[in-house]
Amino acid sequence: MRFERIGVLGFGNIGVGVVTDLVLHGLSAVVVDVDETILERGRAAVLENVRCAPLLSKSLPRMGQDEARERILATTELDNVASCDFIVENVTEDWEIKKPVYERLDRIAPPGLCFGANTSCISITRLGSLTGRPESVVGLHLMNPVHLVPTVEVIRGFHTAQRTLDTLLELFAVLGKEAIVVEDLPGFVSNRISHLFMNEAAWVLQDNVTTAQRIDQIFKRCFGHKMGPLETADLIGLDTVVRSLDVLYESFQDPKYRCCPLLRKLVHAGHLGRKTGRGFHVYPDV
Repeated sequence: MRFERIGVLGFGNIGVGVVTDLVLHGLSAVVVDVDETILERGRAAVLENVRCAPLLSKSLPRMGQDEARERILATTELDNVASCDFIVENVTEDWEIKKPVYERLDRIAPPGLCFGANTSCISITRLGSLTGRPESVVGLHLMNPVHLVPTVEVIRGFHTAQRTLDTLLELFAVLGKEAIVVEDLPGFVSNRISHLFMNEAAWVLQDNVTTAQRIDQIFKRCFGHKMGPLETADLIGLDTVVRSLDVLYESFQDPKYRCCPLLRKLVHAGHLGRKTGRGFHVYPDV
C-alpha cells in the first residue's frame, strides 16, 4: 500500500512524536485536536524535533523547517481525516473520551479505512466494538519519544483482520520501525508489567525507604536501565500512569494494581512529571 496522508488524533506528547516521525519519513499528517492553542504548541514542538532529530539519531533523515511545516495540516475538524490512508488515535487515555471519538470516526471514515488505537491499557477489542468495523481496528502502544524509539508493541484485537494488521506493519516499515505483535488483554505486555514496577517504586518512596533519586540510581547503575522507574513515570505523565493503573485494577480486580496514594496525590497537586516541570523529580527547564 502507498501511504501519503496519515490522520493523527491528539497533539499531545505522543501525537507530536507521531507527526515528527511521519514528516521526517516523507509523509503528510492531518492532525486533529480540540483547540488552536494545542495545535500551535504541537506544531512548534514538531518543528523543534525536526531540527534536532539528526543530532539525536543518525538514522533519521534531515528535513528543512519549511518542508516539515508544509506536511502538517493541523485542524479542529475531525472530518478532515476522512481522506487519509490510515488513522492513528492518540487521545487521552480515558474511555469516556475515546468512546465518542470512535463512534464519530466510524461515521466519517470511508469503508476500508483502518484505525490504529494508541493506548496504554484499554482493550482493543472493546474499542473496536464501538464501530461497525471492528476488523479494521488494531492496537499500537507507542513509546515516548516516538520518533526515537525503533520498536512498537502492536496489539491484535479479537476481531482484528490480517489485512488491518498488515496495513499497520507496512506503515511501520516506511517509518523504519519493528513491530512486536501481542494479543489483547488490558495492559498488553509492556504496561501490565511496567506499571507494577513504577507503582511499587512509588510505594517504596512513600514508605521512606530512600529518595526518588536513589531509587532511580539503583535501577540505572545496578541493572543498566536507561531510566529509573520514577523517571519513567515522570516522562509518561503521572496522570497517564494513574489512569492506566485504574484500568488495570478495574479489568483484573487484582489488588496488586492498586494505585499508590502518593502517586495519586501528586496528580491531584498538578505535579504530572516532565510536562508540568515537577513530578517525582523537578525539571527546572520546563
